[in-house]
This record gives sequence, C-alpha cells and structure tokens, in this order.
Amino acid sequence: MPLTGSYKETDHVLGHELVHSFQYDIALRRDNQGFSLRNMPLWFIEGMAEYLSVGRQDSHTAMWLRDAALRDDLPTIRQMTRDMQSYFPYRYGQAYMAYIGGKYGDAAVTDLYKMSGRVGVDSAFVYTLGISTDSLSAEWKQTVRDTYLPYTEGRTPVDSVGTPVLGTPGADRQLNISPAVSPDGRYVAAISRQNIFTTNLFVADAETGEIVQELEGTRSNPHFDALRFINSAGAWSPDGRQFAFVTFAEGTNEINTFNVKTGEVTRRTVVKEVGAIQNLAWSPDGQSIAFSGIDGGLSDLYVYNLEEQSVRQLTNDRYAALQPTWSPDGETLAFTTDRGPDGTDFETLRYGDYRLGLIDVGSREIEIVRPFQAGMQHNPQFSPDGQSLYFIADQDGFKDVYRYNLNTEAVYRVTKLQTGVSGITATSPAMSVASRSGRMMFSVFSNSGYSVVALPEEETEGTQIRPGTTPTADTTDSDSLSTNALGTAGTLPPSETSGIVSDYLGDYRTGLPDLQTVDPRRASNRLHLDYVAPPSVGTSFGGPFGTQVQGGVGFFFSDMLGNQNLSVFVQANGTLRDVGGGAFYTNRDNRLNYGVGVSHIPSRYGQIGLASGGREIIQYVQRIYRSQVSTQASYPLSQTNRFELSLGGTRYGFDTTVRRIDRLTGQIQESRQTSDPLYLTQVGLAYVGDFSSSGLTSPLQGGRYRFQVTPQFGSRNFVSVLADWRRYFYREPFTFAFRGLHQGNYGANAEGGLVGGGNLRGQFENLIVRETLGDPYNTGFVRGYSFSSFFDQPACRTGTGDCGVEYLYGTRMAMASAEVRVPLLGPEVLGLSTFEYVPVDLVLFGDAGVAWTSENFDDWTLRTSVPESQGVASGLVTAQPITSAGLSARVNLLGAIVFEMFYARTFQRDKPWDFGLILRPGW
Repeated sequence: MPLTGSYKETDHVLGHELVHSFQYDIALRRDNQGFSLRNMPLWFIEGMAEYLSVGRQDSHTAMWLRDAALRDDLPTIRQMTRDMQSYFPYRYGQAYMAYIGGKYGDAAVTDLYKMSGRVGVDSAFVYTLGISTDSLSAEWKQTVRDTYLPYTEGRTPVDSVGTPVLGTPGADRQLNISPAVSPDGRYVAAISRQNIFTTNLFVADAETGEIVQELEGTRSNPHFDALRFINSAGAWSPDGRQFAFVTFAEGTNEINTFNVKTGEVTRRTVVKEVGAIQNLAWSPDGQSIAFSGIDGGLSDLYVYNLEEQSVRQLTNDRYAALQPTWSPDGETLAFTTDRGPDGTDFETLRYGDYRLGLIDVGSREIEIVRPFQAGMQHNPQFSPDGQSLYFIADQDGFKDVYRYNLNTEAVYRVTKLQTGVSGITATSPAMSVASRSGRMMFSVFSNSGYSVVALPEEETEGTQIRPGTTPTADTTDSDSLSTNALGTAGTLPPSETSGIVSDYLGDYRTGLPDLQTVDPRRASNRLHLDYVAPPSVGTSFGGPFGTQVQGGVGFFFSDMLGNQNLSVFVQANGTLRDVGGGAFYTNRDNRLNYGVGVSHIPSRYGQIGLASGGREIIQYVQRIYRSQVSTQASYPLSQTNRFELSLGGTRYGFDTTVRRIDRLTGQIQESRQTSDPLYLTQVGLAYVGDFSSSGLTSPLQGGRYRFQVTPQFGSRNFVSVLADWRRYFYREPFTFAFRGLHQGNYGANAEGGLVGGGNLRGQFENLIVRETLGDPYNTGFVRGYSFSSFFDQPACRTGTGDCGVEYLYGTRMAMASAEVRVPLLGPEVLGLSTFEYVPVDLVLFGDAGVAWTSENFDDWTLRTSVPESQGVASGLVTAQPITSAGLSARVNLLGAIVFEMFYARTFQRDKPWDFGLILRPGW
C-alpha cells in the first residue's frame, strides 16, 4: 500500500481502500443475489469511498465545486455517469454523497449502494430516496450555488491574478503544476502536460512562458521510469545552471541533476539509507540538497552532501516532515509538519492539521510556527531577506497564499482567489519564491485544471489580516485570523448537518484495538476463486459433418494480494477430438516472476472442394494436437522493459479426416490418416519493452518491441527468431504508426527440417515451422492477401490452376507497415467528432512483406518453396514481395470488441481490390 509519510494521509488512503473492500464484500455476499458492480458508475464507487473516509469538511473538494459553480458547469448525475472524463468522479462523487448523507442521513448512502447494485442507479434513487436522479441533481446544484457563490463575491477571479506564465487560467485541459522558480526569477521549472499523453518536466521563460528546455521523456529515457511530480518538480542550484528532480528508477528513488542549458542529465544519485525521496531543496552554498525522505512509512528531513556523497538525518520521529526549504543564510530549514500543540496524537490516532516548522540544521532544534489555529498551512517559502515565510493556508475554506513576518508575527494575505492556489492533491506544493529576486510563482485551479501565474516581488507584500474569527454562513469577511474550525466555504453542503460519518471520523478512540491482545498471524496465501469466465456451449447433430460441439469456460484463482494466480480453461470446437484445455500458474511475489503451465490445444484447418464433375463434395479436416508443458520467468528491469526466459516441451500430433459426400445419394465416406508425432524442446530468451499509450482502438503514442530467440530441438532442430518493433508518434489529432517485423525458423529447411520435398503448403506437418503473410490473425499479415480471398478463386477452389498463394508461405517472413490514424469519432478529448459510445478511427495504411525459405548469398536473393506440380523441378523460386495500400476503419463496439474493416489496393495479384474484416485491435 502507498505510505505517504504522513499518518493523516496514510489513514485517508487506508480508509478509502477499506470502503472499497466493504463494497466488494456486500457485492459478493451469497444473500445478496442479483447484485452487480457493473450497475455502479465510477463516481458512485469512488465518491462513496471519499465521503466515508474524509467526510464533508474538505476545502479541496469545495474548491472544485466553487469553480464549477462559477462556470455554471455543475454536473448532473446523468452527466457524471456518461462523461467520466469531463467530471472527476472522486471530487464530484464525494460532493453528491455528502449531500445525500446530509439530507437523508448517512445510512441512506449505504442503502442506495445496495439498491443500485440490484436495479441500477436511476431506479435506486427512486426506491431508496423517493426522488429521481434529475430532481436530486437540480436540488444539489442549487444548494451548491447558494452555499458557495456568496463567498466568492469580492474575491479575485482566476483570470485576473498575476501574469499567466504556463497555461491560461480557465482554458480547457490545463495541467501545469509544481512550479519551481529559478533564484534570479528568470525561469520556472514545472510539470506540464503538452498533450493528452505527455506529462514532463519543462523549463520556461518566466516572463513569456516560452519553453526553453524539456527533459527527455520518461517514455524514451531508459534510466528512469517516472517523475515524482505530485510532490514537487525539483530544486534549482544557487547559480541557476542546474536543476535537481526526483525520479523512480529500477524500484527506487533517485536524485537526478540535469543541465538546464543542454537538457542532459549529468548526475544520478541513489541515497541508499532512504526509501522514498520527495521535496528537494538546494542549499544556498550549493553543497547540499535537503529533502523529505520516507523510510518504513515515516517521513523525516535529510541533508545530502553532494561532495562527500553522505547523508545526515535531521529528524527521527513519527511526525510528518515534508516540503523543506532553505533560509537565505543556509542555517535553517522551514518545513511542513503536524507536530506541536494540538498536533497529531499517535496514541489515539487523532491527527493534527498541518502547520509550519523551523529546524536549525546545526542543532536540530525545532520551532513550530502556526499563524492560524485552524485549517492547513503548508508549502513554506522564505523571502529573499529571510524575514518572512510565505505559505498556503485554507483557514477560511479557500486555499490562498499568505506571508508571515518572523519578527513581528504579523500575517498578511497575498492572494484572495475565488477558486484557490493548489496542486493536484490538497497538500501538493503549489508555490515557489525566487531566492534572489523575490518573484513568486504559483499554480491556480480553474476549469478542472491548473495554470502557473507570476507575481513580482512588490506584489507579494500582502494585506495584513486583523485578529478575529473564522467567517460563518452569515458573513463573508475572511480577512481575519481564525481561531475556530473551517467555515462553510470549506465544507460540502449541506454544511449545517452532522451524522454518522462525521461522528465516527471525530471519534478517535472507537475501534482502536488493545495492542496487548493483538494476535498477529501470517496472511493466508491460499488460492480462492476470483471469477468464472462466462461459459458458452453449443451443439449440432446429424448433417454431413456429424455431431459438433462448441464452447468453453474459464476459472481464475488468486491469493489475497494477487501475487499468485491460477487460470484453468476448457474449450471445444468440433468433435470430441477438438476438446482442449489448460492450466497456468504464475507467481509475482518477488521481482522475479515465474510460472508453469500445461495445456492440450487441438487446432483444425479445413478446406472444401468438388470432385467427380461436381457430384462429390470433399471436405478435408486437418488437425494439429499441441500438448505442452512449459515454465517461464520474467525479470523487469523497469516499468517498461523486462527479460523473459522460457523452457518447455511440446508434442505435436497430426491427423487428417477426409469426407466424401455424394450430392445425389447423400452417402458419406470418411477416412482418417495419422502422421508420426513430433517432439520438440524449446528454450527461449526475450527482451521486451512497452512504453505505449493506448487509444480506444489502437496505440496512439510511444512504442513497443520484442526481440526473441528460441532454439528448438528434438524431432526437428531449428532456431526461431522474432524481432517486432513498433513506434507511434502523436501529433494531435493524428498518430503516425510504423512497424517492422521479422519471424524466422532458421535451420527448418535443412536436412530433416521440411518434409514432402519442402512443400510448405502441401505437407501438413510443416505447419509448425511455416510463417505466412496471409492469415489475418497471425502476427504478420499484409492486408489484401488473406488466404480466404485466394481460396474463393475458382482455380484455387477446384485445384485446377495456380492459386498464386505460394508466395505467402515460408519458413521466414518479414514485413513493414505504416499508418496514419485519425480519430473520427470518440470522446471529446480524442475524437474529431464527439461520440464516445462507438469510437471510430480512420486509417490510411501501407503494407509490404516477403516470405522465403532460404537465402542465396551468391546473388543476394531470397528463395521460396513451391509444389512440384507447378513444373519447377527444384521446388525453389525467387521470393516475391507483396505490397498493398488502402483505407480502413477501426471500430470499438461499446467496449466489447474492436474490429477493423479495410479496403486494400493490391499490387501483386490479379484481384486489384480486396475488402476484409479483422476482429482485433490495431497493432
């Protein structure tokens, strides 16, 4: 589970996830027949978990509601259910649950959940609350407006504060967070999203917002997997030439330093004594970096000496120690904590609000600074003269920037926004002050997004706040020092009610176990049934093809943590000889994942023709019985690439059934032939990577690759090679996709490799080493050259002529593809036209491929095998490349299936145009 370094935040995470546990428990009870989680929209599931774990006093969610009310974009229940991308389910779902709990009682929340799982949300509201979702939505929206809009009067709109630097306040889909301004105030580093996929660290001109440097993306840099951007962007060196940031690489946190001018990472530092690292602060003398480190779930302050490569721990307790920043003289660190009077009580788990702390780096003595006696105060920043601390507080329900004079203890308001100064989470750093120029940068929230604005030093003095009390519902005066709890502006409506949830959240002792009586036991690692794949079965009797059975079922088991998994399946597709199944076990308890499996899979291949002048129908049914025992291991190098090792043994059995059906008499003659089985042992090694971002029908950005070598020996000896490389470049709204593929069975055409004179088409036993370009469901397929389109031709169907299909076979193949993908229909964030129920991509494509069985290095040609019946004595001819181009449409049908319809212009066959359908997502 994620440990945040703060007991309060960890308690929130635990509480939220435990609500999900109880939700699943209710859904899976035997006495709760007919309950389906599919009836539950995401906003209901996550909103309920947020409300029951946080309650209604939440200035962060209130900020979201004020913003939506100001823009007249408060969502209805119908909108949240249908458009999850436009309305964040956690925040708005929590607000709706708070309203239902406040008006109907908190028990109504769980009653509504139980009923919704049976009859759906719309009907459950009527049955449980006696009101339709449309009517309740209208009530809730009006209540939110009446509650919050009066408090926004006299406050600054987001488009009127400071100078926008990154993003435009109020614009759509803005994500510019964690600003860190350079010491001279000329540049700002921040985490920004330039399109729907790329979130990266950028350096921009602090005046114009022009991007001057971009860190090499996490999707292309093999040295780190992810930026820790929720906690902070990083820290500037005192000379402004370098920038340090935290990355996640190979399972641990690193401090990376990159040259701002060149954009190159110049130093990677692993602090072995500390687990997680966040909130970097570079010392004024340039010799050390302070940070908040988390070890064993507890956060403490550390100082790392860059020259000596040593770390010194400043705090060592259970209190939160977050967001450190240096004083100009380098002797003091200001930080965010929950210690001090009325702070966190670890005996009763009563959590104190965040406040500011000052620690002397030499003596480690700590002084608590709490300008407000209510609400959160965090993200401290020293003024250039060291006489003041800037910080963010929500003492009146609004998250604003304040200044605290360390000498006079006077408090000054710097901002007074209608929405708030905020990062992604309630506690994310959102403000930075230049250590020399005093220029301030902070991220403001608007239109469900974040923009970075700047204030010059002369505008950061602020207005002094007079002593007073927190504003109530009867007053909008928030320029006072608060002494009580948060006001109505930070509480979810209806704000004047209490209930079961608030009582339990305020009761710190109920439910705490007696630690003396706790009997710790090791969690069970037994496997339990998770779910059953929907079974299907169908049969047919009589007729020319006899009794046929189709269907299948799967069972999936796992332990409590999901580290051990077992899947068992049975499938049928024909007669009893076509029944197969398998069982696979995987263990992911450690970094080295491993698994074992056993399976028996029959595969049928058929062809129907005419004989005796059309009087007889001849049906050929060829089967391969693949019985396999295998074991495999996977070792991830990072989140995007890994090594795989496999070892297995396979038995291939073969038989051919020939049915002759007399069309006049109906008489059926059936014969069956079997071939000697083949036995192979495989040892495979693969290097695999995937850093792609998927769309609704195919990947849109990033890349994938797999390079694999598999020696196989036994009845035949050969080496299988696979090289599959794919790259996707997203240039809104287009995706340019490229692919190169090679599959080969080297040594398969040597002595003892192929049977039947090297005839890959005629000899069924050669299927195990055959690679093709004509099967739409194989890895390599050139559109317009499917086998089915060839076999429909009279010459191929009757066997009286040259099909031209031999050029699609080989023991080796290579192909290349290029596509331009355009999202025609889809959600607003992706589609040219908004229609999210059936997303459709239009694709311009070009394919090219060649299949061969041997290479002639004398004239550098590729050769392929053809049947002797075509009059080629040697059985070898020069391989012929095939190409096609055309247009296709990929359709995601209600999320159930993705298919592609294509119309291809072929250049190496008599049929110039070909239409096809493929039931799978795009490559």
